[in-house]
Amino acid sequence: FSAGGDMDVCIALRTAVVKDRDLYIQAGGGVVFDSDPEAEYMETVHKSNAIRRAAADAARFSGEGNG
Repeated sequence: FSAGGDMDVCIALRTAVVKDRDLYIQAGGGVVFDSDPEAEYMETVHKSNAIRRAAADAARFSGEGNG
């Protein structure tokens, strides 16, 4: 917080962690008063799918993919 009461934050809306060759994906969004719950949910699905596709492409191009 600043002396004037302002706040500047950074929120990770997409994260991916690889542990023991397993990929853990998290995605989120900013929910406000007039948010549509279904639209917010679908936004997180699309965000996490983008990470999943990128990881699948990386595995495929590195020769580690399953197909």
